[in-house]
Order: sequence, then C-alpha cells, then structure tokens
Amino acid sequence: MCGIVGCIGSMAIKDTLLECLRKLEYRGYDSAGLATHDGNNLVVAKEVGRIDMLQQALAGLPRQACLGIAHTRWATHGSPTRANAHPHVSFDGSVAIVHNGIIENYRELRSELSAQGIPFLSETDSEVIAHFAALYWDGDLVSTMAKVASRLKGSYAIAMVHSLCPHSFVVTRKDSPLVAGLGTDG
Repeated sequence: MCGIVGCIGSMAIKDTLLECLRKLEYRGYDSAGLATHDGNNLVVAKEVGRIDMLQQALAGLPRQACLGIAHTRWATHGSPTRANAHPHVSFDGSVAIVHNGIIENYRELRSELSAQGIPFLSETDSEVIAHFAALYWDGDLVSTMAKVASRLKGSYAIAMVHSLCPHSFVVTRKDSPLVAGLGTDG
C-alpha cells in the first residue's frame, strides 16, 4: 500500500504535504518523497524510512513552492531504497509523478522505453509513467496524462507535475481511490 497527495494554493506547500503524508503514513512507511514547483523549477526530495527522515532532508531546501505532490510508500515493486522511492522523474527531468497502485504491464512498457535508450533509475513499475509523460508531452497536462493512461493496465491513482506548468498539476485514477478537495487557501 501507499498514498499520494497533491496541493496547490497559498498555503505553505511543503508543510501541508508533510502533514498530509503523516495522515497517510499508515498506508506505507518504507520511504516518502515530494516534488514541488517553485515557479521556476521542479524540486524533488525523497528518503528511505519514515516521514521524519524526509522532513530532515527538506530542512536545507528553500520553502517557496507554488504546488506539490507527495508519496508515502510500502513497496510492491523493488526494495525500499531512495532510487525506488517516489516521486519518479522523467529521463529529461521535466516530469515528476507519484503513483498508488500496480501497473500490470510495466515490464512490457519498460522494455519499450529501454529499446529507445531511456535509462531507468529504479526497479519500480511507476517509473515508466514519468518517462512516457515526457515522451508524450504536448504542452497540455490533461491530454498528456490521457495519452499515458491509455498505455497503462492495472489499477492506479497518479499525480503529475511538469516543469513548464508552475501553477497546475494533473491527477488520474483507474480502480483506485482518489479524492479532490477545496479549501479556503488551496
């Protein structure tokens, strides 16, 4: 099991993501990570262990962020290592994703990407999502995610950020829960 969360708004993004991850920690605690957009770049941090380890790793990073996605993991594919922790980043660094679920056809997708020379940094089923999102990028988060989702078999909830989209992120789901909320500040 694992859990994902995303937020955008005027709240303290990193603090909000960490608070949400703590509420999801019962769903997974072998690793945790987040990707934020500071208006210029994607910033990714991930750690093996409980969420407190991630919080310590974030201490030296700038606090400013426009939006973010985060993940707490209980491994189904690959051992609990920093490389296997989410978020996963595309080969070109433009996309970061977090994923809850199982991509049943990931071996086939991974072989296809490897044949194109795309390197893999993890043992997970999730990393294929980030790489396909970079390949399919058409300037629009929603249509890019739709193209990626059309290739996936299994059940999933996915959140994705792109370096060129500092004010939005996209989510999708198939047979896995995904809840959206609206607050006064995000």
